[in-house]
Amino acid sequence: MLHFYYGPGPNPIKIALFLAETGVPFEAIPVDTYRGAQHDTAFRSINPNGKVPALVDTDSPRGTPATLFDSTAILLYLSEKTGQFLGEAQDRPQLLSWLMFIATGLGPFSGQAVHFQHAAPEGLEYAVNRYRREAERHYQVLNDHLEGRSFIVGDHYTIADMSAWGWLDRAARVLKEEDKPLHCWPNLTRFMTMMNARPAVEQARAIMNRHSFKTVMDEDAREAMFPTSFTSASQGTMS
Repeated sequence: MLHFYYGPGPNPIKIALFLAETGVPFEAIPVDTYRGAQHDTAFRSINPNGKVPALVDTDSPRGTPATLFDSTAILLYLSEKTGQFLGEAQDRPQLLSWLMFIATGLGPFSGQAVHFQHAAPEGLEYAVNRYRREAERHYQVLNDHLEGRSFIVGDHYTIADMSAWGWLDRAARVLKEEDKPLHCWPNLTRFMTMMNARPAVEQARAIMNRHSFKTVMDEDAREAMFPTSFTSASQGTMS
């Protein structure tokens, strides 16, 4: 059985999409990050980095439970376990390259753009500009790559498409533009239209909506999400 630890956000929904696409049995376990559940000792034993998503596979090929964290690692593990959405063998180098492009570039810069525009104190224009521009630059790289092609890697739908979709789905928040945020990138717009038409996308959103997470960014939530004390976060003292 797969035990999927999730919370609201672009990284967990990538895993929800994979699970919806494949139909493999799983248990969804919510981790309420605004309440600080990611810092609890029990969850830190699964992901010492204290972030969602995480996965425990009690029926792993090794014969002992497999514990994973980080959405890219989980996508690779699940696709290898099921033999699905890995693309053709000759596309493996490109698959790894684009997965890392998303994991180390598109995702982090988008996340920091969201933080400095929506959560950080005002007056940090340099940081806002830095992360907005880098998010937009990564959008442009991917937009250029998608010229004349439907999928990011090869001729088939892969986990690279799932991974990119998770972050591009948050473009409105990344760019602070609610109306057609991807209008400057026609290939990304086309890509997202294609992705959102997949039945599994609606199913993935339903998985994410099974639990009513705390959504109010009050002082407790701010301390849980952006701890001012390294010790309190690392030792899991918040609840």
